[in-house]
Amino acid sequence: MATKHEQILKYIENLAVGEKISVRKIAKNLSVSEGTAYRAIKDAEIIGFVSTIKRVGTLRIERKQKDSIEKLTFAEIVNMIDGQVLGGREGLYKSLNKFVIGAMTVEAMERYTEAGNLLIVGNRVSAHELALQRGAAVLITGGFDTSDEVKRLADQKELPILSTSYDTFTVATMINRAIYDQLIKKEVVLVEDILTPLDKTAYLETTQKVEDWHKLQEATSHSRFPVVNKSLRLTGMITSKDILEKNPSISIERVMTKNPLTVGPKMSVASVAHMMVWESIEVIPVVKDDLTLIGIVSRQDILKSMQMIQKQPQVGETIDDTITAQLEERSGQNGEEAVYEFKVTPQMTSSLGTLSYGVFTQIVCDVVQQKLFSMKKRNVVIENVTMYYLKPVQMDASMTIKPRVLEMGRKAGKLDVELYLEGILAGKAIVACQMMER
Repeated sequence: MATKHEQILKYIENLAVGEKISVRKIAKNLSVSEGTAYRAIKDAEIIGFVSTIKRVGTLRIERKQKDSIEKLTFAEIVNMIDGQVLGGREGLYKSLNKFVIGAMTVEAMERYTEAGNLLIVGNRVSAHELALQRGAAVLITGGFDTSDEVKRLADQKELPILSTSYDTFTVATMINRAIYDQLIKKEVVLVEDILTPLDKTAYLETTQKVEDWHKLQEATSHSRFPVVNKSLRLTGMITSKDILEKNPSISIERVMTKNPLTVGPKMSVASVAHMMVWESIEVIPVVKDDLTLIGIVSRQDILKSMQMIQKQPQVGETIDDTITAQLEERSGQNGEEAVYEFKVTPQMTSSLGTLSYGVFTQIVCDVVQQKLFSMKKRNVVIENVTMYYLKPVQMDASMTIKPRVLEMGRKAGKLDVELYLEGILAGKAIVACQMMER
């Protein structure tokens, strides 16, 4: 029989998209405590079919699959501009492609306004109606309202019509910045984007026996499984080493490894990759805050995602991208190893006008990555950077960086990186790294 928590989640999931949800209403309808209703609503928000929007409330939303590249939704615009929704609530979770500023005649707007756009315009009802007819949402600046007919059209078309007290220039600047930030964020792949979900995860329960491990191993060809209790909370991990020479009738709970390493769905893939290399593990369980199992991540998943990140087109430029773009490889002279040239731009300096320590660290890491790539070493995880010498380097200075391999094995390596300014040593660091292999 389903628990009260599960019953509430099912009830919320069956509500119509766009319907408002409240703790009091659910508690009354399902005869549960307000605390139980509140926890279920929060869980539904984590799962992704409920969202809370400022000045709108908590709504049942369409559960959408996360794309590899994030898109800005109209709901996020509402929160960003501290706005209110005048109509078309059902369309709040549609994606925004681009925005159009309506500082033109209605005829001109007709040429520029397309489906998926957001028209930013003042108190011009004819423009509001035109945008909705063409499949675009509307943002009214200056705190103005619109006609009841336009609101009804917005509801009918399921396209949001929003209002904000900000002026057009301020709103355009805020949205432009958000779109730019999204282009950067798309590079940050999270565990929830790549995990093997619970319904496709092979796991064992604490009440099962060692013989059940053998059956699951034969069925899946895997040897590492999470172990859960009746409530699906993670209690351990079991591998082929744990059951070696053990009696098939022994309980899984007696031979499993307790308190295993876990990760959360919002952790970045980069940090999980480092953890898996450092701890030398192949599979790691993904859990909620209360240790409820929601899936697993394998080394293969991590490798695939790292390759996907490298292939993504990067439009929004981070400071790391700026640093990497400044590095130029130059062939060494008289049989010497290749060196790298680098120019210090204004945004790479500290408040004193000299090269920032953080930028120097990033330069060192980038040079090591490029050096190892040239040696056919891919999927490198930087483990430790020890910077033990750095002279002040002025803005616009041109530097030469020389990486040197101190030791290199199949899975780990150590490099020395020296920074020269006009032939004089200006910085020195030691980098330890590991190679993530299939």
